[in-house]
Amino acid sequence: MPLLARTVLTPLHIDVRRGAVADLGAILADGRISAGGDVAVVVGPGQGGQIAELVRPSLRSADVFTVAGGTLEAADELGGKLRARSYDAVVGIGGGKTIDVAKYAATRRGLPMVTVATSLANDGIASPVASLVSEGIKGSYGVHIPIAVIVDLDFVESGPERHNRAGIGDAISNISALADWELARQVRGEPVDGLAATLARMGAEAVLAHPGDMTDDAFVTVLAEALISSGLAMAVCGTSRPASGGCHEIMHAVDALYPDTASHGELAGLGALFCTWLRGDRRRFGEMSACLARHRLPRLPADVGLSDDQFVAAVQFAPSTRPDRYTILEHLAMSPSETRERLADYAGAIRDHCG
Repeated sequence: MPLLARTVLTPLHIDVRRGAVADLGAILADGRISAGGDVAVVVGPGQGGQIAELVRPSLRSADVFTVAGGTLEAADELGGKLRARSYDAVVGIGGGKTIDVAKYAATRRGLPMVTVATSLANDGIASPVASLVSEGIKGSYGVHIPIAVIVDLDFVESGPERHNRAGIGDAISNISALADWELARQVRGEPVDGLAATLARMGAEAVLAHPGDMTDDAFVTVLAEALISSGLAMAVCGTSRPASGGCHEIMHAVDALYPDTASHGELAGLGALFCTWLRGDRRRFGEMSACLARHRLPRLPADVGLSDDQFVAAVQFAPSTRPDRYTILEHLAMSPSETRERLADYAGAIRDHCG
């Protein structure tokens, strides 16, 4: 993918806690974000509207726009509405699709963006990437990272549990993505940004090692911070490399071949576990498998409704989704029969691990 926008490398404000939304008005009053409160609030069909009503008294000059679906068309339509008058900032409130639409529209209008996340499904809450669907195909678009990121644990808790758990898969997939980046350095001499790698790795390791679950505020805070750190890692180095390797190639392939199979984070976690097996890192494989199992996330193709043949087809197609990437998939260059054999061994290891 092209280099990502790097104008803002770190948000001015990051707030992960209960009751954080109550301070949204004060955050937006920061002169570096909005001098007069003229902001465009973008909400989705879920909790975003509820939050917008809560903060409306402190945002008297705000306009509220509702967007549905994470499509490029929706983002372009929102961009047209943002041209109607002058805004100081765009506030995206909701899940990943709503935030990505807001990030894209804000970037195209040259406006700072504030993220108010109501779920922890993936690292898009603070990343310089907007994943949007155009003509049925999901693409990644470089955008500016949010100038402020707010995660209110009250709203996350009341959201769909499966969506929030999916973020765990996206967070720990960084471990596989970083291994692919190191492989590209060894084989092709690709430079690795140490700071970006450290940011991506720290959050992933914290999620991997934490004994809590989504009912534990301490764990949810660690997960939120890991996803934010992942977004910052991408902004620091200007590419999605620290958070996207063969794991995400498989995810994009499944999305292209078998749309609506599973969420971003669920597929990223599954892809990361399979790539870690291919890499031969049995210690990491065991750690990641145990983490995914503990949080009831998919580890086998059947867990997301795919047959073995479908998963093999996705792995074969995966490298074409990121032609510029060098990962374990490009390195092994497996034939369909080789992929099928590796998948059988992988499934056996999962069953042994369960036993």
